[in-house]
Amino acid sequence: MTADRSHDIGTGVGTGAGTGTGSGTGAGIGTGTGTGPHLGPGEGAGLGVGTAEGTDAAPGAVTPAASGVAETTAASGAETTATPGHPTQATDDSDSDRDSDSGGGGGPDGGILGRAYRALTLGIISVVSLVAFEASAVNTAMPVAARALDGIGLYAFGFSAFFTASLFAMALAGEWSDRRGPLGPLFTGIAAFGAGLLIAGAARSMGMFIVGRGVQGIGGGLVVVALYVVVGRAYPERLRPSIMASFSAAWVLPVIVGPLVAGTVTEHLGWRWVFLAIPVLILLPLVVMLPALRTLPRTRPGPSGGVRQVLGSRRCLLALAVAVGACLLQYAGQHPAWTALLPAAVGLALLAPGIVRLLPRGTFRAARGLPSVVLLRGLAAGSMVAAESFIPLMLVTQRGLSATLAGLSLTGGGLTWALGSYVQSRPRLEPHRERLMVLGMVLLALAIALVPLALLDGVPAGIVAAAWTIGGFGMGLNISSAGVLLLKLSRPEEAGSNSASLQMSDALGNVTFVGLGGVLFVAFGGASGSASHSVAFVAVFATMAAVAFTGAVTASRVR
Repeated sequence: MTADRSHDIGTGVGTGAGTGTGSGTGAGIGTGTGTGPHLGPGEGAGLGVGTAEGTDAAPGAVTPAASGVAETTAASGAETTATPGHPTQATDDSDSDRDSDSGGGGGPDGGILGRAYRALTLGIISVVSLVAFEASAVNTAMPVAARALDGIGLYAFGFSAFFTASLFAMALAGEWSDRRGPLGPLFTGIAAFGAGLLIAGAARSMGMFIVGRGVQGIGGGLVVVALYVVVGRAYPERLRPSIMASFSAAWVLPVIVGPLVAGTVTEHLGWRWVFLAIPVLILLPLVVMLPALRTLPRTRPGPSGGVRQVLGSRRCLLALAVAVGACLLQYAGQHPAWTALLPAAVGLALLAPGIVRLLPRGTFRAARGLPSVVLLRGLAAGSMVAAESFIPLMLVTQRGLSATLAGLSLTGGGLTWALGSYVQSRPRLEPHRERLMVLGMVLLALAIALVPLALLDGVPAGIVAAAWTIGGFGMGLNISSAGVLLLKLSRPEEAGSNSASLQMSDALGNVTFVGLGGVLFVAFGGASGSASHSVAFVAVFATMAAVAFTGAVTASRVR
């Protein structure tokens, strides 16, 4: 997620002294590597907007913090902000504070829905909403599709194909964005996502359906990383918490209506239309955000920016090894026999070293800063998804709820997730981001720990819905904050790769802890009588609560 190597917009912080009398604070527009401690322009000529202590009477020479180089050009008392299409926009401190609090920031053009960002923001929200709708809709249609294609035995591969393909695509998107900019992976990802839906919808066999899901995974992996890069390129730092909050908000409506719409379409038109209808909807967000995307600074590929160099890069090869390893382990898990030992061993040999090398150094020992941010993302996502996977099963088998009611018990978590994302985006809470993330993980651990209380006869089943609203709020505080901190802690030339690492940590956390939950469930007798069934659920939820609490400790080390 690097800035443009020839020209870009970013932030830099510098100090300088000028000739003349008096002293003051000025805003600077600089050239060169205009980065301060946060994301900014890359090498070459760029706009580095920052503060500079100079003189009231004359501009001074500025030496920025970190690697930024700037020249002061404005008088004291004003803050200069660079925005796409609006390179310099001066506002006084009081106006800036007032606009930031309202989400507008910097006048009518400054907020994520201001004139300068409205089209891009709406386009991004539309893309995320479509991905969210697809995810919730496919979960509803998958059982029907598998039965229709006589592929129940390969049911799990319909999900794992998406996961393994997206792992590789995430690393590819990071390298591609760093070397050539985000537009290529973004548009390629959207096209691949649509093509995968068409292949799956038209499949005449389960094998072809799985291929379609894999193509979807490639598209999804490219899109999610490229969108992070676009955020880093197009939005100033003060607006990034708000746009990250909009990512979470974009999931709310699809999570609520997706299963209902998909179920209705499946029953009346057939499961294929759940897949075939979505690609048409992709055209709208493309049309909306294309003009804004064209204004983003272009990255000219360097000597190592060719397609062959990108695909042959170390990270892409490692990600390919991880994806193949995960696929082999999945195959071995589906075929419990001695003949599966070889693919299991090969899969583990490919998976373990690749994970260590793909994630930032120090991730697995929770080193302070970026490594802890990446690790926290995996712990948070993995513990919640693993617990969430067993909640409907528990409510159906132990409390006798219908599948619909069991699924609705999780809906409140989606709503409070968006609320938590909104809360973390408030400018006044920025100095307390680390504490918010610790609080979020504590709330998630508490929520998971409360869920098994529903196994007690005297406790209403509604406690699960109440607990999950608490957990959703905690996740909202954490997931968006992790994205904000990643952009802040990443150097421009590493931001794309780090964004890919964040997404891969998320995906790896899901598969690791869901798999661990399955092992625990079986080990504690989940497949036998009702009494041992209850013990198995307790084992799963207690373990995931411990994982979430470990995440709370990790959150204290993100800075």
